[in-house]
Amino acid sequence: MTIRYGARAPEQQRNREVEATSARIWSTAVTVVWETDLDVIKAVLPPPLEPSEATARIRFATVDMGTGIPVFGAGWFGVRARHGRVEGEYALFMPMTTEQATVGGRETYGEPKKIGAVSIAVDGNNLTARFERMGFTLAEVTGTLGAEIDIPPRDKVDFYFKCSPSPDGKGFDTEPALVHVRRHEEAREGLAIDGRLTLGDSPIDPIADIPVGRIVSMQYAQVATTQEGEVVERVPADWLLPFAHQRYDDLSVLGKKS
Repeated sequence: MTIRYGARAPEQQRNREVEATSARIWSTAVTVVWETDLDVIKAVLPPPLEPSEATARIRFATVDMGTGIPVFGAGWFGVRARHGRVEGEYALFMPMTTEQATVGGRETYGEPKKIGAVSIAVDGNNLTARFERMGFTLAEVTGTLGAEIDIPPRDKVDFYFKCSPSPDGKGFDTEPALVHVRRHEEAREGLAIDGRLTLGDSPIDPIADIPVGRIVSMQYAQVATTQEGEVVERVPADWLLPFAHQRYDDLSVLGKKS
């Protein structure tokens, strides 16, 4: 009799999250980049991250792993930042529609993933993409698909903090790790979108606090991303504690009376 919760042999001990993110898997994505307020970016960055250019980015995606797992939704919302001389982006919110997509990224890389709804709907040339969570519509793109566009390959770095809350409720039980995730991204079948991005307010996921200014780009495409990550340094817990609420829900705000 095999006890499936029992210890596994070394050849069976695989990190499937790392394997999945190292594979070249195509997804359908709507991506918007816009100009925002540099002071707002500065306010949301934990040290030692610093503001870079005053832009933010959102992505709505549906992912088919090609393994028989149903297609799932994946989102990304963040701002430009830098760590020393390394330019990159800092994610504030990453909604995922499945537990598997959420847990692996949070535990392996420190990604701020939460269970939420991510959808893309295309009817003829009309497009709607949406984030929804805890009864709130957080972001929506509505518009029409336009001309074909070329989207060059790019290499980018995302910054994450991997941390472990202490079981006594007082801070962290280890020093948080600053993780660099280096991503290579390719796109095909790119189309421009003539549309509008709207950020909805939520007391739990307040992404609407990032102002939407001039739209730099709004695109629909098939996108493939591969990645590798590493811990680049440990940071003092006191640096990250004031920002821990970005990752964990404070449900008490739902019970406040006006």
